[in-house]
Amino acid sequence: MPGTRIRTLALTAAGLLAAVTLPTATAGPASATTTAYDSTYYKNAIGKSGASLKSSLHTIISSQTKISYSAVWNALKVTDQDPNNSNNVILLYSGVSRAKSLNGGDVGDWNREHTWAKSHGDFGEVTGPGTDLHHLRPADVQVNGVRGNKDFDNGGSSVTGGGGSLTDSDSFEPRDADKGDVARMILYMAVRYDGGDGFADLEPNEKVDNGSAAYIGKLSVLKQWSDEDPPSAFEEKRNQVIYDTYQHNRNPFIDHPEWVESIW
Repeated sequence: MPGTRIRTLALTAAGLLAAVTLPTATAGPASATTTAYDSTYYKNAIGKSGASLKSSLHTIISSQTKISYSAVWNALKVTDQDPNNSNNVILLYSGVSRAKSLNGGDVGDWNREHTWAKSHGDFGEVTGPGTDLHHLRPADVQVNGVRGNKDFDNGGSSVTGGGGSLTDSDSFEPRDADKGDVARMILYMAVRYDGGDGFADLEPNEKVDNGSAAYIGKLSVLKQWSDEDPPSAFEEKRNQVIYDTYQHNRNPFIDHPEWVESIW
């Protein structure tokens, strides 16, 4: 019958369409997440966006226990412990596992890297931004020296011992596995230190070579890095250790990566 034939053709066409492989969608901003802290720690931020979200998060994370710069040495031995070797820490930028005992300033040692360079806002090693564990990481002395106070951007030549990191005259590009970490640390600092507590108002911008100004770029690149390199188990555990044992505040962009796009 004509009606039966039409239905058969329609079903055949539907089957052919179902068999077609559709192109993969381009990855967009991080999807919304939920955490065990949404109804407690983050309760006043949930549902907000933009400037309102940034303001709420600033209030939340500003309640913290501060530690001295000398205490950072031992704290990093805990926060950045190698999960496969409790005698070592994992170094930022290079990814090398190095003995905890090799902390210092000599070649082959690791030292305390201020991811938000301490000269950008001129806060030095003062208790507060200069000692905030959410942006301080162990790094190889020489690789740290190459990074110096450069802003973050893509491109450059290979950094010796840098695990794939690149650098040029005015910027530094971490190895792929650390790009998201760096972005979320920088954006944490921008929310935590807004100029209201006697420290500089830290903000990301679209420039490099910011010098001593209280800015670090490039924001668009940092956003891309955060999206392409989501929080790892190591980063999440680090956030938890800082919260539980040391500062009792959290990096919200590790818990909610989608808030990067919401604010910036």
